[in-house]
Amino acid sequence: MTTAQTQELDVQPTPLALLLLGREADPRSERGVECPGDLPSPSDPNLVERARAAKEKLGSKVFVLGHHYQRDEVIQFADVTGDSFKLARDAAARPEAEYIVFCGVHFMAESADILTSDDQKVVLPDLAAGCSMADMATAEQVAECWDVLTEAGVAEQVVPVSYMNSSADIKAFTGKHGGTICTSSNAKKALDWAFEQGEKVLFLPDQHLGRNTAVRDLGMSLDDCVLYNPHKPNGGLTAEQLRNAKMILWRGHCSVHGRFSVESVEDVRARIPGVNVLVHPECKHEVVSAADYVGSTEYIIKALEAAPAGSKWAIGTELNLVRRLANRFAPEGKEVVFLDKTVCFCSTMNRIDLPHLVWTLESLAEGNLVNRIEVDSETEQFAKLALERMLALP
Repeated sequence: MTTAQTQELDVQPTPLALLLLGREADPRSERGVECPGDLPSPSDPNLVERARAAKEKLGSKVFVLGHHYQRDEVIQFADVTGDSFKLARDAAARPEAEYIVFCGVHFMAESADILTSDDQKVVLPDLAAGCSMADMATAEQVAECWDVLTEAGVAEQVVPVSYMNSSADIKAFTGKHGGTICTSSNAKKALDWAFEQGEKVLFLPDQHLGRNTAVRDLGMSLDDCVLYNPHKPNGGLTAEQLRNAKMILWRGHCSVHGRFSVESVEDVRARIPGVNVLVHPECKHEVVSAADYVGSTEYIIKALEAAPAGSKWAIGTELNLVRRLANRFAPEGKEVVFLDKTVCFCSTMNRIDLPHLVWTLESLAEGNLVNRIEVDSETEQFAKLALERMLALP
């Protein structure tokens, strides 16, 4: 591809050479890619028994958290399941657990470390389990964005609101600048609060959740939103555009939810008459507009729990969860299908597999602390401030 073609497609070459998975790390990225130690073979028929034995040996010293998007083989060993923030709070509520094994991705483990005590050690079974969305906003890029807002004369009017799916550095930036964190469940409350503090919001890093919440829940128009692209000078925006905007959306997205399209919705409606289309708010605005229901992971689960027998549902979220829900509700006569025909797992979530979990639990049982996630004290201080503002939301 030529340079001209690259610019036309708005594709940015990576500033770093590709890293060898398992051998190197990128200190400027939200995720690590190193994983010391030898893993058991995935073909080992004793993996389940080994995991069970190691967990039993650790007893109350270990607390295993499993995100909804994890594989079934991993979820079976989770003490609790949930979305990222629920799991971080669950970890903080178990002060007797010396080890918190977080079966999720890197930013989730960071949040757990921020909210748990200094005596607790948060472990991520595979340090390569990052988040492409969180990686789309680095501390350096966001600091540069704030400079752009300052030069445009609007920074004093802007309150940052960062999605839970962000690195500890971004959460700390948010805390320092008077902002709050949100989840897909409480984004409206967070934005209501933010607009009581200032005239504009810088929403990081998922443009779709920010846009959908502003337009669907707060009654704004699409014209009230502008898209800040960190790969373009001044974010690709003029000072006038920044002055006129109410929502300054960061150009980030979820690689899974971004795959769903209006065509997916139209196709499933044609294939399954009477189907209810339920999607996550990280989906594109046009997909959300075409759906029947929109909500967080927890909302999706509760909606299916309350659905009548015989109802049909097409779900636009990560495939591990959809498949688990389909199996769970099939005996109740509820038909649950994946919204798209294309199989779409979260690739980084799927890095946490049974060999990594067995290696982690056996290492801890032998007294070897591996893959600890530890946020430095200054970052933790300001990130916790932003999280506490979210906890104080009505």
